[in-house]
Amino acid sequence: MNIEALATDETLLILKIVFLVLLYGFIILVVRTATKDIGSAPQESIVLGAAEAAALRAELGARAARFLVITSPELRQGSTLEVAVPTVVGRDSGCAIRLSRDEFASARHARLEPRLDGVWVEDLGSTNGTYVNSAKVETARLLRAGDVVRIGETELELKR
Repeated sequence: MNIEALATDETLLILKIVFLVLLYGFIILVVRTATKDIGSAPQESIVLGAAEAAALRAELGARAARFLVITSPELRQGSTLEVAVPTVVGRDSGCAIRLSRDEFASARHARLEPRLDGVWVEDLGSTNGTYVNSAKVETARLLRAGDVVRIGETELELKR
């Protein structure tokens, strides 16, 4: 028998054994990592309901927004609307601010949302668009005190 062939066979056998040891070590590591938290208490979900989110906003200091009605075929001119949670405005009966007599408002026209960093307005794909100070809203936009939001024929001025 050739000594070189014997050395090659022994080297290949050693490499196979080292490979198997590393492979089993890796499998054990993966199984231990995957089962590490099985016996512990379950984590709470980070998804909140609408009421819980509103309560959390109140705790963190998000203030309700106040809008003055400038013109509207539906709302009384000079009245004030308080918006404390994300609010959909439109003609649909499910909207929090309903504009059923505003013929230029869509069913679900826009969303007004008070957040920690201020009040945001977002167009919800309305037919006639949502405008802030005569500029069309393309993406969610942060409002400032004094901004006038136009939804259909309804104009609302943010007082804060």
